[in-house]
Amino acid sequence: MNHPQGTSPAIEFSDVSLRFISADGAATVTLRNFTMSVARGEFVAIVGPTGCGKSTTLNMITGLLAPTVGDVRVMGQEVSGIDPRIGFVFQADAVFPWRNVAENVAAGPLFRGMPRKQAHELAAQWIARVGLEGFGNHYPHQLSGGMRKRVALAQTFINSPEILLMDEPFSALDMQTRTLMQDELLKLWSGTGGSVVFVTHDLEEAIALADRVFVLSARPATLKRVYPIDLPRPRVMAEVRYHPNFIELSKRIWADLREEVVIH
Repeated sequence: MNHPQGTSPAIEFSDVSLRFISADGAATVTLRNFTMSVARGEFVAIVGPTGCGKSTTLNMITGLLAPTVGDVRVMGQEVSGIDPRIGFVFQADAVFPWRNVAENVAAGPLFRGMPRKQAHELAAQWIARVGLEGFGNHYPHQLSGGMRKRVALAQTFINSPEILLMDEPFSALDMQTRTLMQDELLKLWSGTGGSVVFVTHDLEEAIALADRVFVLSARPATLKRVYPIDLPRPRVMAEVRYHPNFIELSKRIWADLREEVVIH
């Protein structure tokens, strides 16, 4: 790739601080001197105490929040507004309840101007890819939580996002479904070359999925430590948790996190 920004990180926070002024004039600092870099094609998980600003970091990548100090860059460019190269999967389903599965998955390509026939052919491929073949005519209320999450993944990946932001996407699912969805996510991600920033409260989920885990301090959040996750890929969720490195990493990161939770 001869693009001059080909080597720049997918996402870069440089010494970012964010301050809110409330209605009564009090200032609240949510991020302080926050620096982090996510490489292209990297899967990063962010963990930290409740209310420390994990979701705030995602909102700054999208441009919904602007830093008070410092700068945030996406693909080497300073963030200015919503970037079409970014996809999202949140805790709450973003599916349209009045549209069937096929219409939901085709929505992105149609919005981007793809002809209707082509968009629906592509949607059918993605519906099959996430294991929902035969469910194209079903509506969201007819699906289980896990199936709706599969729709959300198809809805996001069909747009070929270069960056995928995920905020507690599987937290509402039961353990078994959650494990299936984590495997599904890794399978889809490995075929794209995109970067993922995955916010979670679940330390084991973070270690099992990510290339690196970023531990945030209690609010105002700073980047406390970065842990490279030395576990081989491809990973199978049901097996990776028993890897000796996994258990060691869990102990080390939890010791780090516990300090922050106690402070908080």
